[in-house]
Amino acid sequence: MASIALPLPDPEIVGRRDAIVRDLVALCGADAVISDEDGRRAFETDALTAYRRMPLAIVLPSTTEAVATVLKYAKANGIKVMPRGAGTSLAGGAVPLEDSIVVGISKMNRVLEIDFQNRFARVEAGITNLAISAAVGAEDFFYAPDPSSQIACTLAGNIAMNSGGAHCLKYGVTTNNILGVRMVMMDGEVVDIGGAHLDAEGYDLLALIVGSEGQFGIVTEATVRILRAAEGARPMMIGFESSAKAGICVARIIASGIIPVAIEFMDKPAIEVCEAFAKAGYPMDVEALLIIEVEGSEQEIADRLAYIASIAHELNPKALVVSGSPEQSAKIWKGRKSAFGAIGRISDYYCMDGTIPLAHLPHVLEQISVICAKYGLRVANIFHAGDGNLHPLVMYDANAPGEADKAEQAGAEILKLCVSVGGCLTGEHGVGLEKRDLMRVQFTEDDIAVQLRIKAVFDPDWLLNFGKVFPLDDVQAYMDKARSARARADAPPSEAAA
Repeated sequence: MASIALPLPDPEIVGRRDAIVRDLVALCGADAVISDEDGRRAFETDALTAYRRMPLAIVLPSTTEAVATVLKYAKANGIKVMPRGAGTSLAGGAVPLEDSIVVGISKMNRVLEIDFQNRFARVEAGITNLAISAAVGAEDFFYAPDPSSQIACTLAGNIAMNSGGAHCLKYGVTTNNILGVRMVMMDGEVVDIGGAHLDAEGYDLLALIVGSEGQFGIVTEATVRILRAAEGARPMMIGFESSAKAGICVARIIASGIIPVAIEFMDKPAIEVCEAFAKAGYPMDVEALLIIEVEGSEQEIADRLAYIASIAHELNPKALVVSGSPEQSAKIWKGRKSAFGAIGRISDYYCMDGTIPLAHLPHVLEQISVICAKYGLRVANIFHAGDGNLHPLVMYDANAPGEADKAEQAGAEILKLCVSVGGCLTGEHGVGLEKRDLMRVQFTEDDIAVQLRIKAVFDPDWLLNFGKVFPLDDVQAYMDKARSARARADAPPSEAAA
């Protein structure tokens, strides 16, 4: 699986690698620079492991000032920079180039300030989601976004990809929980956007930064919204004889005005694998399973679960189980949170990420099966049903010639299907490398042109995370046009007129 082209390295920059490493050591210290082959190999890919490139060097700064120093040096010397958090990106967002420096912020993981009265925490961006919740948990607060990789993924990566998680239905995704960021621009300038208040004055640049995939700068600190934990929470499991009925149930729950904390969907292949791994008590005689969690006081929980059960009963569910203990609740969520790893125990898989309107859920699930069957591949569907964020896991044998390419082709068709019903290419994994060449499926030529202009405002030399998000020929055409415009502007009046 390697059909997506990466830019060719600049031989002049690659030839200067030893000198660049010496400069980085002089600027940041030897303990912050990784330059040996074995050390660099650990950073050559992310969770989209089909694509690998060995970077020039890796720098692991410990301060915002050190990040600024590295970026200022890189800009002055025309060196590309690949920002990196924990490298858990499933879309190839952290795959480096051979002529790039990786700047990782994993050492920057401190909690800088907690204000419970005003409900915010200021943290360094290398911290994990779970670590934020752990830091405020003693006062019954938490940080809401909870992607399945929350034990490992950093806040920086979450900000880059606008990550969500199982509980985003009620609490929103990363952009709904970030109040401000400190970001280092490519020229080394440090800027603060937003802050410890609900709304900043002026343009909403924060909404532009969250989800920008490392194209504009490197976020080193963030002010996050922390929330008071509910009195209690409890999940229920509802099993149906078909995915269509499960989809109808989800639509009816949302239409009723009740917003659960989470509504998660698993189809039969996913149920079987996750039950074998987690022993969560999932019903095995159903084609689709919903995990629905509500929260509040005991009375609120009981009332909401009873109301949801009444909606489900109209569709004749084959199983309906309400968790009876914290231990059972933990097992139910363990199965869901471990789903990707559980599938990985039995097969290689290609994890997709697209979003659709809920009304199209039954049709899309049926078509996903048709697409994968066409390529002779199995698929397990596990996703955030409440907001229509699909995660089909296309299973294949990496050792069988051609199967990886088939999985990639099936994945592209699935994403095109999502867009065709009014959805989009990504819900939380980002575009990265994986979906770069599908951008034209969702966006018009004018749409992409505007995005390229915004990118150029922040990074006019196109050094940050080059080769991601935008189709390469569109980027090259934009850069060629910009160079021509600069040449005309710099030319003597007579030449410019000509």
